[in-house]
Amino acid sequence: MSSAVPKIGAQVVVESLERHGVQYVFGIPGAKIDKVFDTLKDSSIQTIVCRHEQNAAFIAGGIGRLTGRAGVAIATSGPGVSNLTTGLATANSEGDPIVALGGSVATSQSLKQIHQTLQAVSVLKPVTKFSAEANSPESIAEVMANAFRAAESDRPGAAFVNLPKDIMEGEARCEVLEIPASPTFGPGSQESLGDASKLINAAKRPVILLGLLASRSKNADAVRAFIRKSRIPVVGTFQAAGAVSADLFRSFAGRVGQLDNTPGDELLASADVIITVGYDPVEYDPSIWNHARAAKIVHIDSMRADVDNFYSPAVEILGDIAASLTALIELVSPVILTGDVERFLDTLASKRTLRAEDANRYTDNPIHPLRIVAELQKWLSEDVTVCLDMGSFHLWLAHFLFSFRARQILISNGQQTLGVALPWGIASCLVRPHEKTLSISGDGGFLFSATELETAVRLKLNLVHMIWIDGTYDMVAVQEEAKYKRTSGVEFGPVDVVKYAQAFGATGSMINSPDQIGPQLRKAFETAGPVLLGIRVDYRDNHLLFEKVHERLLN
Repeated sequence: MSSAVPKIGAQVVVESLERHGVQYVFGIPGAKIDKVFDTLKDSSIQTIVCRHEQNAAFIAGGIGRLTGRAGVAIATSGPGVSNLTTGLATANSEGDPIVALGGSVATSQSLKQIHQTLQAVSVLKPVTKFSAEANSPESIAEVMANAFRAAESDRPGAAFVNLPKDIMEGEARCEVLEIPASPTFGPGSQESLGDASKLINAAKRPVILLGLLASRSKNADAVRAFIRKSRIPVVGTFQAAGAVSADLFRSFAGRVGQLDNTPGDELLASADVIITVGYDPVEYDPSIWNHARAAKIVHIDSMRADVDNFYSPAVEILGDIAASLTALIELVSPVILTGDVERFLDTLASKRTLRAEDANRYTDNPIHPLRIVAELQKWLSEDVTVCLDMGSFHLWLAHFLFSFRARQILISNGQQTLGVALPWGIASCLVRPHEKTLSISGDGGFLFSATELETAVRLKLNLVHMIWIDGTYDMVAVQEEAKYKRTSGVEFGPVDVVKYAQAFGATGSMINSPDQIGPQLRKAFETAGPVLLGIRVDYRDNHLLFEKVHERLLN
């Protein structure tokens, strides 16, 4: 008869995390989850205490996007769990794998109105792929295994596991499960590949539209090979940043999103066949880029399309994206571009060069966004990861800052959530410790997660965070002005970036002229620990970002 001490529920949870290769958990403790925190103390996993559960979820989502493996956030019952909601909704809409663990009152009290009671599974079900409770000693390992499978499979997303206090502290009547490796799928069916190749080979003006999953490293390699063989012009959503390599830049008409007012939108509007790769409608509403419904769509993904009036594929190639593209390469012939498409690409290349050269004419402070972008472009080498928040500044960077390495630039366009940049920057520093990380926010979004500067200081991360300062929620202001000829609720007071940084034990400085951008960045990355860089920005031309004029942003 065995004399071994039986495992408790918290041990099964923590051992499940270890079995899945989890290195970090991010969160805030509390009485209903403290047994899991106590058990983590004796594990191989580093517990990183955050200053808000929403930010813990943002960091875990950033880990998921950068690695493809689910990041883990943990919170106590009641408001701890409800504070996870925005982070989980963001990760789920962005396709970032994350598993969140939430404490709960004992199962015998779950239907009572007592301290920190919350029907957490029901609350979080709408913003996750998987939301379940480990409600018995037998079910703990099963729920944990299925949470990770859901978070990482197909189009990745968020999973939530509710952990009642009594189940965590009591004997577990189960063993940790081996989480099966994700199955390897092959390419789409021969029939679908054949049908797609016929459409593509017969097309006069085909265009490739890349989505988030195209920027996975394996998929990006296949995307590049397909473009080289087919010579088809390409555009990408904001989340597909970096999927197109430098040698293919001439064929790249840029990123699309928010409004149909970019060169990429012009190319899409003229297409007769559009090949979408790893695209989800949340990245860029099809009713915007396909409002004319003139093109036939080839949908390449591991999941069926969500069919609507503006996105009804003529052909779906369902299987492993990289394998499907590799198989399709053998079936397509290099496209012969029409003269007007060739001229369009030539003109676009010329205007890009002129715009970069012309940026030097912006010498004032506050500084024009195009000058900031131009200076950042000079500095953006292969060993830099850039994490962007949401706001007017992010549109300038999404449209004009180019990257040729998959998932080098992290951009949000699902929930368009304020406050993601600094937490994503922390995630980047942890998983890419030998690279430089630059996170960027506006002064509106910065304070949504600025308390995590203390976390970055505590972890001694070499993170540089740039804040574009104008004193308003400008992205909202521009749209209000266009609709109502006035603004409402968009102004707020100033924050002294330098003193804020110093108060947390970080370094802070202001960039006071365009020629200081490069030197200040170099100095920041030579400085140990986190650095805040404030830069006052001249948003006088922001209305151009929202005008539905294709050529305007090229001029």
